[in-house]
Amino acid sequence: MSFVLDHVRRIDAQLDRVQLANLPDVASPTAARVSELDEDLPKPSTRLLALQTSIRGLTPSSTDSRALLKPVQIQFFLSALSDQAEAPLAVAEDDRASKEPFETELEWLLVSKATTQTYGHVLRTILHQTVDLAEDVWYWGEILGSRRYSALYGIQISPFHFWHWSSSVWDDVKARGGNFSVSGARQDATDTIGKRWQEFYGLVRRVVRERSVGEVRKQMISPVTRLRGEVRQKQTALKKVRIRNANALGVLLGEGLANESVHGGSLAYSSNTDSPHAWKSSVARNIALMEAVLVTVNNLETPLDKFDAAIAELTDDDPMYGVEVYEHSDVEGGASVQPQLVAERLTRVLALALPQYTSSAKALVQEHGKPSRIVRYWLPVTVGILSSSTILRMLVNRQAEIVQWIQEFGTTIVDFWQNWVVEPTRTVIGTIRHDEGSEVSIMSKRSLEGDRDSLERMVVDFAVDNPTDATGSSAALTEVEIADVRSKIREGDLTPVLRAYERDLVSPFTGAIRGNLIRALLIQIHKTKVDVEVALGGIDSLLKQQELVFGLVGLTPGILISYFAVHYLRSSLSEKRGSKAARKQGKMLRQLRNIDRILTNSTPTDFGELYYKDQGLLLCEVHVLQQAAEKSMPSEIYKEFREDAEELCDVRTGAERQKKTAARLRWAYARYMS
Repeated sequence: MSFVLDHVRRIDAQLDRVQLANLPDVASPTAARVSELDEDLPKPSTRLLALQTSIRGLTPSSTDSRALLKPVQIQFFLSALSDQAEAPLAVAEDDRASKEPFETELEWLLVSKATTQTYGHVLRTILHQTVDLAEDVWYWGEILGSRRYSALYGIQISPFHFWHWSSSVWDDVKARGGNFSVSGARQDATDTIGKRWQEFYGLVRRVVRERSVGEVRKQMISPVTRLRGEVRQKQTALKKVRIRNANALGVLLGEGLANESVHGGSLAYSSNTDSPHAWKSSVARNIALMEAVLVTVNNLETPLDKFDAAIAELTDDDPMYGVEVYEHSDVEGGASVQPQLVAERLTRVLALALPQYTSSAKALVQEHGKPSRIVRYWLPVTVGILSSSTILRMLVNRQAEIVQWIQEFGTTIVDFWQNWVVEPTRTVIGTIRHDEGSEVSIMSKRSLEGDRDSLERMVVDFAVDNPTDATGSSAALTEVEIADVRSKIREGDLTPVLRAYERDLVSPFTGAIRGNLIRALLIQIHKTKVDVEVALGGIDSLLKQQELVFGLVGLTPGILISYFAVHYLRSSLSEKRGSKAARKQGKMLRQLRNIDRILTNSTPTDFGELYYKDQGLLLCEVHVLQQAAEKSMPSEIYKEFREDAEELCDVRTGAERQKKTAARLRWAYARYMS
């Protein structure tokens, strides 16, 4: 609605400037007479105070919610011009002296401000009605675009079809004598109930059979096809009404106060021009124009191609439209028409013409618009109501199971978080800090050292007991030789043991009983254990080197599952918000496409301007585009967008310039529309 409010504020401000410019100059008093003038200065009369109060009340507020007053409030402030005692702000002629200076100018200013408010109301009402009709047309387009939607629509309205069919059958039965009223009570008393019921039932069957025979030709067409035909008729009717309203908007913009305020018409005259009172004629002319537009819009019998001609005919026959306001000496107040008459005409527009248009528009929407929510959602609501008791019974009977499931689900989440996120995180942190308790190891730290020392002792003892196998002589081993054997054992050399093993293996039984075969075999088994531990120690060292990697690998599953779960919840919660923003951007792009389509398919007049019908359609699309842009653009960008949108809606700039403006909107704000 900002488009309408901008026009109202601009017109109101320009009327204030014009009225102030037309006030006659008053000579300033000399310094010697200041005190005398202060003493003799009369107080403003009640009439002037009432006019000033009404003028201030009709001035648009800076807030959008209070910029346009209600029609009742406008009529209340207009009552200051009335001489009837029952008017709230009226001052009767008997209660005041002759007219005071500037009183007529204040009266005209009051009428002009009330006309501006009424002009805004008419624009807003027709604009909103046209935009709503576009949504209904789009709804019927969706129904026609899918046979599934058409079948669903048939199910939604099936109770109403059945009701209309039953009503028509009942009316036909009553017309054929099936209306059993109280007047036939005596006859009913003599006849049996069964006989009367048989007559009535037979009459109903005959009517239904005749209607079925009469609808054989309709049955040749599928129900969905017939339904789509009805929907197409509704859509066509709404399109005609929408074009009619758009034409009315174009006339109000091209011929009304909006055009005069922007392009320097009568509202731009000042006291230095030859027609200082032309703005008053403009106010009176616009009141007649608004009434003619509202009357023509309500008259559905007027063809669309003769809409402008019908308005022109009404305004030509209206004396208010061609009135001239001028100054001369023999007319009190310097006007050929009194502001009270203009106010009465304006009150008639507010009290009769505008409510009649609103009621007529509502009737058309009820007849051809999309069904109400009760019609569209009666089936799921009915199913929900019928199944509510069953659902409640299931919930009550399984209450313990549901509670247990909820508790187990919560415990599972807590355990998962503790075991797969918290504990692995602690392990990783301990690894980073070289915590010995968190080190990864396959075997204990002292196990290999103990086994190697034990192997060394066993081999040294074996060599000491069998010096021949160690040195080749039977002499006892010296300390040097024992140290040499120890060093070789550390390098993995078990020569003394292997020599004895090889010798005793020639005669296993003898070696096992009398030799050292079993002892050598056990030492070799221990050596194998030590070799395995050495290999495990190498693997253990590798694990310690990659301990941080293994910790992170163990932490990764828990982190990933937690991340995707949180992301899913956030996306689910913000899905409406994101889809809403996407719908806004898609809506802006669609509106921009409609604007380009209107400008491309329109045929300009001889003056290079759009026809009023195309201009009205363009205004509706720009209005919807501006509403969507206000919610999706930053405030600084939106201010610039509003300037371009106002230039696009200016009919007097010409179609070519409007096309260039639309192209500028397309590339300048593409970021917020794609």
